[in-house]
Order: sequence, then C-alpha cells, then structure tokens
Amino acid sequence: MNNKKVIMGIDPGTNNMGYGVLETEGSCMSCIVLGTIELSKLNSPYDKLKYIFERVSALIEEYNPDEVALESPFFGENVQSMLKLGRAQGVAMAAALHHDKPVFEYAPRRIKQAITGSGGAAKEQVALMLKTMLGISYETKKLDATDGLAVAVCHHFISSSPVQQVVTKRKQNKSSSWESFVANNPDKVKKFN
Repeated sequence: MNNKKVIMGIDPGTNNMGYGVLETEGSCMSCIVLGTIELSKLNSPYDKLKYIFERVSALIEEYNPDEVALESPFFGENVQSMLKLGRAQGVAMAAALHHDKPVFEYAPRRIKQAITGSGGAAKEQVALMLKTMLGISYETKKLDATDGLAVAVCHHFISSSPVQQVVTKRKQNKSSSWESFVANNPDKVKKFN
C-alpha cells in the first residue's frame, strides 16, 4: 500500500500569497518547495485575482498535489481587508477545484497550534519550528512562504490523526438521505396498509 501524499498549503494574501508543497509518507515529511506569489506590483485588484488564479493553477500543474489546504480568513475589524483577503482565498480555492483537487480550510490559530503547540504563536515561531521539523531555510522578511507550508503540515497532522480518521469514518457511515435510512434500518420502518 502506497501512503505517499503531496499536499499544497496556501496562506492567502493580497500583497504576498505564501505557498508550500509537502510530501508525506506515513509520519515522514519533506518540503518540496516553498515560495511567495508577489502581488504588490499589480495595481488593479482584479489583475491580482487573475494572477492568483494563474499562478496557483501553474503550481498545481507543476507539483500535482493530492490535496490543497488553505488558511481561512480571520475575523478582524477592517471589513475591506477581510473582503479582499476572502476574495484572494476564494480564487486560490477555485483554482484548486478547477484542477479537481480536494480543498481543506484551517483557522490561523489551529495552524499555529498544530505547528508550535500555541494558537497565539508568532510567525517567527512557526517558521523556526518548521526549520526544526523539515530542515528548511527561510528569509525572515518573507514569512508568508513558511505560513503556506505550515498550512500543509497542519493538514497532514490533522488528516493522519487516528482520531480524525474515526470521525471521518463515522461521517461516511451516517445516512445522508431518507432512502438510505430506510434501506439500512428496515426494522424501524412501519408499513401501513
């Protein structure tokens, strides 16, 4: 049984979008690539969205991940910033879905907790832990790339957890329609003539 998996992690942004591609086999992990999609030189918000779609699509075509994980937008006080960030995330998500890749989302605190043990960890702490775990090098001025990789690592930890597998199995066994409930529970159905 081959349990090798490639996971792309994306940290959405409107000026810099970080990404990392992780290869896993069992509990072993290795970083294939990490980088940043630079958006700050594009003036039009629509040009940025188009570029996000094109670059994420190109990365998916190049690295062919099995799954794509994204950081979900956090709730802040600046509504305009949240809207822009949500659009960037949505376009990255659409690119993954366009290539028939399953998409997963994780809250920023959940990602930090998975990597460092603390949901309130700083970007620098996350990067340092990834350096320790995976032996990567990174630039302290470009922590968006390590944030993207952190999303992929978080997804690996959560999706390979035995507890998560039990929860997923239970969800798969639940009846999703009245017809399947009736078919699976004939003794609970009363027939009236």
